[in-house]
Amino acid sequence: MSDNSLLNKLEAIFIRREEVGKLIVDPDIIQDMKRYVRLTQEYKDLELLVEAYHDYKNTIGNIESSKEILRTESDPEFKEMAKIELDELQEKKEDLDESIKWLLIPKDPDDNKNVIVELRAGTGGDESCIFVEDIFRMYTMYFKEKGWKSAVINSSEGTTKGYKEVILEVIGEEVYGTLKFESGVHRVQRVPETESQGRVHTSAITVAVLPEAEDIDFELNLKDVKKDTFRASGAGGQHVNKTESAIRLTHLPTGTVVECQDGRSQHKNYDKALKTLRSRLYQAEVDKAHEERSEQRKSLVSTGDRSAKIRTYNYPQGRITDHRINKTIYSLPAFLNGGVQEMIDALKMAENAEKLKAGGVE
Repeated sequence: MSDNSLLNKLEAIFIRREEVGKLIVDPDIIQDMKRYVRLTQEYKDLELLVEAYHDYKNTIGNIESSKEILRTESDPEFKEMAKIELDELQEKKEDLDESIKWLLIPKDPDDNKNVIVELRAGTGGDESCIFVEDIFRMYTMYFKEKGWKSAVINSSEGTTKGYKEVILEVIGEEVYGTLKFESGVHRVQRVPETESQGRVHTSAITVAVLPEAEDIDFELNLKDVKKDTFRASGAGGQHVNKTESAIRLTHLPTGTVVECQDGRSQHKNYDKALKTLRSRLYQAEVDKAHEERSEQRKSLVSTGDRSAKIRTYNYPQGRITDHRINKTIYSLPAFLNGGVQEMIDALKMAENAEKLKAGGVE
């Protein structure tokens, strides 16, 4: 992309942000909540590009000024200063070209959303349930490191140890944009505690990361939702077992079922269950749309297929391997203590590279 075409592209973005800035204070727009939320998010998303536009425009202007000095100035010392400045400006421009290229990659509109994370035991029996608990702990430690808040919506304990299922809500800055790559099958290879012969077994769990859908994202008709109450099971004391605080919601058109029993209040459990149901139905629509995009099917990173094996945790070798990008990290204990950022960064980079290759940026 030439300097002028990039500058024109950035100028168009600057003009668009100015337009959006005027729209979001328009009383008519404020009355339309869907449009208002969409525009305020767009205004925020364009901020870095507008800053880059001003910086790039100034840099191009200073480069031209330095070149003009070199063409017209006769003073050797003054020309030498201009040459040094020109070299520095050219280097800065190259850095800006690279950073702007990445900023121009189309952003997933769901990246700024909070999420519902669902962890479920798969193959491997009790060992799979134990691994659900391990991954739940890993993510919880990572959330604390990021400064995010998390709360369990529903859980189901394993027969001996661990969990058959854990569903939690995660709230913070750009949570979905960070965690969306975690969806898929996570496989563990290790010697189970119950294995007397010391043989390595392979077990698996599934992780689903769903963007938390609000009313403005997905209109859920409550007439299509059947509500049932029941007594919660598991840990929680006498109160949990004596009152029907647990909630089960069934979306009749699709048969989607959501339960929430971790809270003491039936009202709070209902709100959490409704939020999870809305998010699952919204994700189903998003997945359907992705299937219609050829570039999404070609993507190695964000396949949208939660049945795909994405990562292996190998205890004997102390390694974690992500099969989508063939990246291996040899620090399993640190990884399981929440040190997952390096892998997530690599996945983000791989997805952005795919978008560039697919023509996301001219």
